[in-house]
Amino acid sequence: MPPPDHPDAESIAQEVFTALADPTRRGILAQLATRGPATATDLAERLPISRQAIAKHLGLLADAGLVRAEAGERRRIRYRLHAGPVAVAQSFLAALARDWDGHLGLLRDHLDQTEEK
Repeated sequence: MPPPDHPDAESIAQEVFTALADPTRRGILAQLATRGPATATDLAERLPISRQAIAKHLGLLADAGLVRAEAGERRRIRYRLHAGPVAVAQSFLAALARDWDGHLGLLRDHLDQTEEK
């Protein structure tokens, strides 16, 4: 994963945010986080959507780097949570927060000075 100041960090963060925008994908990630690696069939048994829909969502999550496909038993594909892209997105958000904190601090200082007059 690139560092937060790398040009690709913003595109990785955008893919993560897009993937996390869907509640079904968040549910899939929650299942993988709490119960470990699973196949699309395993996840379809736990969630109220079809295996085909799960497979589509897993493909989008894999494209964003949030899950990794690995060979399982009897040629079944298991999906494992991968947190690397989340760390890039967190760094991206932290940099935005620092920028906002700086601007808000300047505004606070300006308002404090205005009050003192």
